[in-house]
Order: sequence, then structure tokens, then C-alpha cells
Amino acid sequence: MKLKLLSCSLLALPLMAAFSSAKADVLSDIQARGALNCAVYSDVPPFSSPDPKTRQLAGMDVDLCTALAKQMGVKLNLMPTSIEARIAVIATGRADVLIANLAYTKTRGQQIQFSDPYYVAKEVLVVKKPNVDKTRADFKGKRISATKGTTSEQSIYLAGAKAVTFQDAASAFLALEQNKAVGFVTNTMTAIKMISQAGKDGIELGMIKEPMALEPIGVGMKKDEPALLAKVNGSLKAMDDDGTIDKIWATWIGPNTEYKMVREDKVQPLSSLKFEPLE
Repeated sequence: MKLKLLSCSLLALPLMAAFSSAKADVLSDIQARGALNCAVYSDVPPFSSPDPKTRQLAGMDVDLCTALAKQMGVKLNLMPTSIEARIAVIATGRADVLIANLAYTKTRGQQIQFSDPYYVAKEVLVVKKPNVDKTRADFKGKRISATKGTTSEQSIYLAGAKAVTFQDAASAFLALEQNKAVGFVTNTMTAIKMISQAGKDGIELGMIKEPMALEPIGVGMKKDEPALLAKVNGSLKAMDDDGTIDKIWATWIGPNTEYKMVREDKVQPLSSLKFEPLE
């Protein structure tokens, strides 16, 4: 009888170890190692790209990673990644968090979890000057250009318009200039730069006021990590309250930069935003 009890106890040891392992969480791992593994783009300015002088990664997302690690009381390990691999690096646990101008979509929301957004990006419609005062509804059924396979293309379908797609943004933009489309959809940053460049070439363009789609930008994390999610959300709120995020924004994409972006949104719960998520 004693032998049977001993056998049962030995069998229980692996189960107890597995249970103990299952109870471990990413936040505990971060605190134990004393460092945050933060994934950023390897070369996508102004978010994260090698500085020409130092060859070290620099950009808005690098500064956000630095500030987040400081707020969490740990050191920072930057982990360069590509656009194609950025979701996988989190889903597989190779990085703790992802800060890569990451917009919430339905598909991404099924793969990883998102923090509260620290700003809301917009897909905007660029048009010739005479059409600037029109509304989104005015373009229903009209031909609008975008880069193929992007959220910009998705937003055209949401508006009930006809998407004319191209492999790159420059070609899609050219379609508008050549009147092959009545509008061109892209993110606000790209739109501002392209409108400015067209103006130098004597072509008057503008953006309609109503956005084509809203894209909340947040920090990506592995799913089912409530402790890490709470810590990141709390840290972002503190960084927002003390002006850290505003300072980083102003440095990289603010009104005095070539992007001329004004930060209009504060850190807020994703659930409080009224928007239609893209696929």
C-alpha cells in the first residue's frame, strides 16, 4: 500500500511542475530578468530605423519603448523586427511587447492582445482641391486608389466605393494625379507629405474632413496575460499624464516636423472608442 502511495506521489510531481509553470506569466519573467524585450521596426522611419551617425535604432517607437521600460522599472532590450514578422514575434513569445505603430484590427485582435491606444490613426481620402469639401458618402460607387492588401484598401470597401489598387503608394497616388481615380486613401502622415510634394509641383490637393477609417494604435502583447496588460496600460496612462508621450510625439512627428501631426487623442480604453474595426 505504501508503494502505491509513493508511486502516486512521484506521478504527481510532473503535474505539479507543469501547474507551477503554467502559473508563470510574462510580467513575472520581465521582473525576474530586470529587462523588457521590446520589439520595434528594424528600418521604418520615423518609428524605428538606424541613426545615420551612430547606427543605433532611433525613432518614436524606440523612445516609447525606452519610456515604457523606465516606467516599469526595468532595463530595455530592443528587438528589431520586420513588418511581416511583427505579430509572430509576440504570438510566439520571442518579445514581451511590440511597439511598431501597431493598429488594432479584427485579425490582429485574435492573434495578440492590445493595450489601450495612445493615439488613433486615420485612413484619409486625398482628393483634388475642388472635392475637398465633399463628404465620405459623396464618393460611394466612385473609383478610389490605394495600395493593394492594406487597411487603406479595406476602408474603400467600407465606404461603398470601388477600389483601384496598386503595388505601392506612389503608383496609387499617381492614379489620382492622372484622374484615373477621384481619390487616394492612405494614412494621415503619408497624405500630408504627398500633398505637400504635389503642391511644390503645382498640383493642388487636400483631404476631406471625414476619415475613411479609424485605427487605434497600441502596444501589442501575447494573449491571456492580464498582469502584463494592466501594467502596460497603467504605465501608458502615467506617461500620458506626465507629458512623456506628448514630448516623444513632438520630437518625431509633431507640428514642427515634416509630418506636421497634431496629437488629438489621450490614452483611453479601446472599448471607449466608437469605430468600426478593419479586418
